[in-house]
Amino acid sequence: MAKATEAVARLPAAGPESPTSQESKRDAGLFDVSVVIPCLDEENSIGVCVSKARGWLQRSGLSGEVIVVDNGSQDGSVRHAARAGARVIHEARRGYGSALLRGIAESRSRYVVIGDGDDTYDYSNLDPFIAALDNGADIVVGNRYKGGIVRGAMTWSHRYIGTPIITTLLRLCSGARLGDSQCGLRAFTRVAFERLEVRAPGMEFASEMILKAARKGLRLVEVPIPYYPRVGEAKLRTFRDGWRHLRFLLLTTPNFLYTVPGVLLTLAGVLILALSLASSRGIVIGTVEWQPVFAGSILLVLGINALLFSGVAHLYTTSIGVTQPDLVYALASRALRFEVVMAGAAALIAIGVGLDIFLLAEDVSSAAVPNRLGLAAVAQAVILSAGNFGLAGFLASLLNGSK
Repeated sequence: MAKATEAVARLPAAGPESPTSQESKRDAGLFDVSVVIPCLDEENSIGVCVSKARGWLQRSGLSGEVIVVDNGSQDGSVRHAARAGARVIHEARRGYGSALLRGIAESRSRYVVIGDGDDTYDYSNLDPFIAALDNGADIVVGNRYKGGIVRGAMTWSHRYIGTPIITTLLRLCSGARLGDSQCGLRAFTRVAFERLEVRAPGMEFASEMILKAARKGLRLVEVPIPYYPRVGEAKLRTFRDGWRHLRFLLLTTPNFLYTVPGVLLTLAGVLILALSLASSRGIVIGTVEWQPVFAGSILLVLGINALLFSGVAHLYTTSIGVTQPDLVYALASRALRFEVVMAGAAALIAIGVGLDIFLLAEDVSSAAVPNRLGLAAVAQAVILSAGNFGLAGFLASLLNGSK
């Protein structure tokens, strides 16, 4: 039996179930394992996959079911799946994630195994997955790199570029120390999956599952598995599906997308403005004098906007369970309340307008004000930031329950 490697272990392993709980599950008519396979035009392979899964269930002595979720097949996939003994369910909403979500919802077991219907995964040996779940894992993911990728089973771009990049990004975003985050053969407990609240309708379902599991402290385990050449036409689209994964990771990781860039831009803007105000001259390059005060005000406004977006994004992603409450979320919850926002925006506008009035008064009196351009840039940057602060506050109030 393949040896499992633990990727994340933040919660203690669950203890054995009591006889009473086991009896209640039997009384409820639940199976031990449900194998859920999404299907779209896989008539040449889906029957083989179902037969392998059913054969494994018989040999393992576990009670179970094989569910095939047809996602709009135009060939004989449904007929072949039913003939092989699967329970066929039809899902009209297109997408890998949509099909799996429907199949998992329809399953009737404590453990669920998901995979593909193209015969790339070996359903005849799921013992390592069940053993890991029995030993306390919440989610078990196959590792094709350790189990062996058969020649021709994976394109070089997916093997050496796409999958490693997404796996690395997932590790940075979530801390999940997986070697093959995009492997489609997985097993999990029903309780764990219900905690995840996965929603992605497309291929990014795989990344969402890992990201939420790691952030919620679930126990992730990897097991080596072989990976074989697929039967039939590939459904994965390299650039489209790769972009969907990248977009999902960026949108669900506000600190990488907004907070860090926001802090850097704000600091750069403040530094440039400070240097500009400290000197009456700009930077002379040959015969051209460049006044960096404009760059400073632009960077400052961009940085503050990014930080405001970070706060709003944290409120949203935390509300849907994608991120856990952190320092940014705590600050946003307090600072982006309606009354606080209105008061802060008014104060910033007053400061900016006050600087403009001061400069206007000096114009009228013909007084010499050093670094007038720098002060004007600061005034406009403050006013712009006040407006953006107010707009972000309105949006945050909606996400925060109109608080």
